[in-house]
Amino acid sequence: MAPRPSFDDLPLDKSGPPGNAWGLYPKNDTLGTLNLLTPETTVAASKQIIDGTRVSVDLTLGHLARPCFGRQSLKHDIWLKEGRVVHDDALSFNTQSSSQWDGFRHFGYQEHGVFYNGWTSEQLLKTDEMGMQSWVDKGGIVGRGVLIDYAAWADHKGIEIKALDTTSIKVSTIKEVLAYQNTTLQPGDIVFVRSGYVRAYNAATSEKRQALADITVPPAIGLESSEETLRWLWDGQFAAIAGDHPSMEAWPCQDTKHWLHEWCLAGWGMPLGELFNLETLSQTCAEKKRYTFFFSSMPLNVRGGVASPPNGVAIF
Repeated sequence: MAPRPSFDDLPLDKSGPPGNAWGLYPKNDTLGTLNLLTPETTVAASKQIIDGTRVSVDLTLGHLARPCFGRQSLKHDIWLKEGRVVHDDALSFNTQSSSQWDGFRHFGYQEHGVFYNGWTSEQLLKTDEMGMQSWVDKGGIVGRGVLIDYAAWADHKGIEIKALDTTSIKVSTIKEVLAYQNTTLQPGDIVFVRSGYVRAYNAATSEKRQALADITVPPAIGLESSEETLRWLWDGQFAAIAGDHPSMEAWPCQDTKHWLHEWCLAGWGMPLGELFNLETLSQTCAEKKRYTFFFSSMPLNVRGGVASPPNGVAIF
């Protein structure tokens, strides 16, 4: 296998947008960094299973009674089928209204108007290519998961977390958290960052939640949008990254030149997970004094799907 290009080699497609890694994987690739998840990495990750403790990382689909960004709330209908003691039900929801994986059809380079590997919106709306089914066909997102518990570290340090404000978490802070946890990252990891957003949202009054939903661009904690963050993500060779906040970067984006959604999704094909429920996972990691685990996520098998609930479970 050819050596992985350095961050300074980007963009690989010199005719494409800044930071793109188009051409790193085979032509017409639909997996991006999920190519790093192989049978070998699955076997290696299985060694994380010691006592079989299982922890879900999904919020309920209706957890956000009124989702931010004007997204549709969950509609759940249940009925008794006439003449029998049998129920059926039907769901209608925005796939990004609760815990979610952002797929590669979700966010493109805004100025250039293209998605991963140069697809345009016009092209994508005429095909199912690069939909969520590609991840399912690969076997889902399965490998070694690692929790970076920023919220627990900040609590320990006595640092106030302003999770419902535009608060940027720097790479230098992430490294401090990893050292505090005695945790080492490795290529192919599925990385989770607990910022404290879900905890803050759960503790907020219904009036505060309503006020957040009323804001066109609601503020939220997240990773810093910067070259340093992107360099760390690229050099780490992670398969995917997820957090408990509503956008991977602090929102609204503070540096659109290094917009994580553009570079990760459209540039590299790196799945972004948002609004994951990491509260029980945090407690379990603290109790076991280890922050690595086997992780399995099987998105909805929807051809042409843009995003999906994770259906994720961490196993210790």
